[in-house]
Amino acid sequence: MKKVGYFMVLLVSMSFLLLGFDYNRQNYPNEFYQVYLDGESLGIINDKAKLEKYIDDRGEHLKRKYKVDKVYGPSTLEIKKNITFSDNVSTEEEIYNKINELKPFTVKGYQFNIENEFSNRTIYVIDSKVFEEAVENTIETFVGKTTYNLYKTNGQLKIETVGNVVENVYLEDNITFKETNIPTDEKIYLDKSELAQFLLFGTTDSQQEYKVMVGDTIETVAFNNKISIEEFLISNPEFNSKSNLLFPGQKVMIGIPDPQIRVVVEEHMVRDVVSEYKPEIRYDEDRIIGDDEIVRKGEDGLTRVTQKTKTINGVIVYVDPISSEELKPAISQIIVKGKKNPPHIGNSYSWTWPTASGYVITTNYGYRTNPFSNKRELHQALDIALGYGSNIYSANNGVVTKIGYEAGGYGNYIIVNHNNGYYSLYAHLSRALVSVGQVVPSGYLIAYMGSTGASTGPHLHFELWVGKPHGGGYKTRPMDVLSYR
Repeated sequence: MKKVGYFMVLLVSMSFLLLGFDYNRQNYPNEFYQVYLDGESLGIINDKAKLEKYIDDRGEHLKRKYKVDKVYGPSTLEIKKNITFSDNVSTEEEIYNKINELKPFTVKGYQFNIENEFSNRTIYVIDSKVFEEAVENTIETFVGKTTYNLYKTNGQLKIETVGNVVENVYLEDNITFKETNIPTDEKIYLDKSELAQFLLFGTTDSQQEYKVMVGDTIETVAFNNKISIEEFLISNPEFNSKSNLLFPGQKVMIGIPDPQIRVVVEEHMVRDVVSEYKPEIRYDEDRIIGDDEIVRKGEDGLTRVTQKTKTINGVIVYVDPISSEELKPAISQIIVKGKKNPPHIGNSYSWTWPTASGYVITTNYGYRTNPFSNKRELHQALDIALGYGSNIYSANNGVVTKIGYEAGGYGNYIIVNHNNGYYSLYAHLSRALVSVGQVVPSGYLIAYMGSTGASTGPHLHFELWVGKPHGGGYKTRPMDVLSYR
C-alpha cells in the first residue's frame, strides 16, 4: 500500500508540472503576421515590412521595365497582425515564391475606363499624362493638327465670304480614372505614340503596307484594299485629299481604324457649291425614235450655302442647313426626242442628281465600319445629307414600282424602274409624294429627306441597281452614272 501511495503522489506531481508548463505557454503567445491572397492563407511571417521589402528588392527588373521606384504585391494580398501560439513561421522567400506562382506583382499607376455604346475599355498607364497626350494625338488625327491648335488657341479666322470654323470638339465617351496598383501581366502603356496608335486602330500591331503601282489613285487603292477613302487619309496623314497624286513605288499604309474613343467635331461652314443643271426632255411628234437633238446646252449654277455639320471620328453624321443664296442660276439642258420614245424610259446618258444643291456626301460607295453593328461592310450606296424635309428627285425617267417601310434598315423607301436596265432606290425618307405605278420624269419631286429606319441623321440613302432590287439584280456604283456627264 505504501508503494501504491508513493506512485500516486509522483503521478500527481508530474501532472502539476505539465499543467504548469501549458499554463505558462498560454500566457505568452507569439505576435506574427498572417499572409492571405484572395482570402486564402499563405502562411505566417515575423515581419510585414521585411516581406514588402523582399518583394520590392526582387522586383528590380519590373522597376527598370516600367520606370518605377517600387514594386508591390498583388492587390488582393493582405498581411494581418495575428496573435498565435504557432511557431511554424515561413521565410519571406517562401511567401514570395508562393505569391509568384499564383498572381503577378503590381506597380503604381492609373486605370482609365472608356465607356461608350459599343464597348467598355480599360487602359493602364504609369503616368496619366501618357493617356492625356495620346488622346490629344488621336483628336488631332481626326480634326487636323493645325486646325485643332487654332481651335484651342482661339486663333481661327472669321468667315468673311466662304470658309469654315470649328465650333466644338469633344469626346462622346464616359471616361473615368483612378490611381491603382496595376498587375504586371496587364498591358501597361509607357509611350504616348504607342497608346495613340491603339486608340486609333484598336491594336499596336504594325499596319499593312502597300506599294503603289502605275495607275493607282487614292480612291482605287482604298477600294481594292477594302477601306474607305477617309480611312486611307487617316492612316496616311501626309495626304489631305483623295485628289492627292500617288507615284509608282510609293509606300502607303493600309490601316483599318477601330477608334477606341469617339471624337466629335461640330463645324460651321460657308461654301460655294455647283448647282448641277437638270436635263429637260421635250418630245416632238414629227421626230422618229432615236432622232434626238440638244437644242440648248446646260450650264451649272452656283449657290452659296451655310450649314453646320457634326462628325464622329471623321465621318459626317449630321448636316443642318442654315441658309442658301443663289449666286448664279443653273440653265437646264433641253433635249428634243422623238415622240415615240415614252417618258417612262430613262436616258442612259443623262441622269439627274437626286437632291437639291448644297448637299454633303456623308458616305461614299465603299468599305466602312457600320455605325450600328460596328462591323466592316461594303456600303453599296451613296449617303447624301442636306437637311430634314429637303427635296428628293427622281434620278431619271421611270415608273414607281414600290413604296415601302423597313424598320431596321431603309425606313420609308421608294423604288423606281427606269426601264433601261437600271432601278434606283431612295431610303430613309420622311414622306413619299408619289404612288406605285406613277410615271416620274427625270428630276421629278418624289419625296422629302428624312431619318427613318436605321439612320444616324437626316440623309438620302441612294442605291442604283442593275436589274430588279432584291430580285436578281445587283447594286452598282451610283457615281459611275451620276457623274457620266
